[in-house]
Amino acid sequence: MTEASPRRRMAIIPKLKGAQTYGALAALIALLLFNALFTPNFLTLQTLNVNLIQVTTIVIVAVGMTMVIATGGIDLSVGSLMAIGGALAPLIFLSDLPLLSSPAIGVPLAIVLPILTAGLFGLFNGWLITRFSIQPIIATLVLFIAGRGIAQVMTNGNLQTFSNDSFQFLGLGRVLGIPFQVLIMIAIVIAASWIMRRTVFGRQVLAIGGNEAAARLSGIPINRVKWAVYAIVGLLSGLAGLIVIAINSSSDANQIGLGMELDAIAAVVVGGTALTGGKATIVGTLIGALIIQFVGYTLLAHGIPDAAALVVKAGIILLAVYVQRRDAP
Repeated sequence: MTEASPRRRMAIIPKLKGAQTYGALAALIALLLFNALFTPNFLTLQTLNVNLIQVTTIVIVAVGMTMVIATGGIDLSVGSLMAIGGALAPLIFLSDLPLLSSPAIGVPLAIVLPILTAGLFGLFNGWLITRFSIQPIIATLVLFIAGRGIAQVMTNGNLQTFSNDSFQFLGLGRVLGIPFQVLIMIAIVIAASWIMRRTVFGRQVLAIGGNEAAARLSGIPINRVKWAVYAIVGLLSGLAGLIVIAINSSSDANQIGLGMELDAIAAVVVGGTALTGGKATIVGTLIGALIIQFVGYTLLAHGIPDAAALVVKAGIILLAVYVQRRDAP
C-alpha cells in the first residue's frame, strides 16, 4: 500500500480530530435515550433542572481548564480557588462595617472581589510557570495544597451560614423559569467558544499548545497568553465557588470545590480536547461534562453505589484517552 500524500493526510486530520467530539455527542444522545426508556421520571422538568444545576459549576470551571490544557498546561488548583472565593464572599457581606453591610455595596463587592481574587491566584500560577519554567502540574500543586489552607484560615475552619436573597440569586434565582446559574453557564460556553474560534487570542492559545517553540519564533507573546489562560480559569473557579455557596446558603472551606480539578479535567478529555495541547473544543467540554453528570445520575437512579460510579468515570476517561491516541496524526 502506498503512503498517502502529505496534502491528503492534512485533509484527513481535521476529520480525525473531530471524531471524538462527535462520538461524545453520540454517547450523550444514547445515554439520554436509555434514561428516557428505562429510568422512571427521567422525562420531567425537575430531573432536567437537577442535572443542569449539578453540572453547571463543572462546566464553568472546565471551560477555563480547556483553555489551559489547549496551551499544553494543566491546573490542579481550581478546587482550592473555588474554596477561596467561597470563603471570602460571606466575610464581606456579613461584615460589621456599615459600608459593607449595605446591600447596594456589600453584595456586589462580595461577588466581584472573590472572583478577582481567584483570578489573581490564577495569574500567580501562570507567573510561576513562565518565570521559573516550572511544570504546570507542579506549579499549580502549590495552590492545590496551600489554597485550601488559605480558605480555612480565612474562616477559622468554621462553617459560615448566611441568608441573603440578593447574593443567593446567583445559585437559586430563575429567569423565565430557567435557573440563573444555567444561563451563566450557557453565556460562558458561547463566549469561550467564540473566543477560541474567532479571535487572535484563541489562535495563539492553540499555536502555543501545538508547538511552543514555533509559536515563540512567530512572535506570539507566550508568557502573556499563559498568564491570561490561568487567570481566566481562576476567575471562573471563583465564580463557581460563589454559585456553590449561594445554593447551599453556607460556605465550608473544607468541602467547596473538593475534587473539582478531576471532574473538570475529565470533562475536557471526554469532550475531545487533547491533553497534549494544540486543540480545544468548548462545546465538546460541555458535552463531556453532561456525559459524566448523566452517567452518575443513571447509576444512582438504578441503585448502583457511588463507588461504582467512580470506577465507571475512570473507565470513560481511559476510553477517551485511548481514542485521542488513535486519532493523533
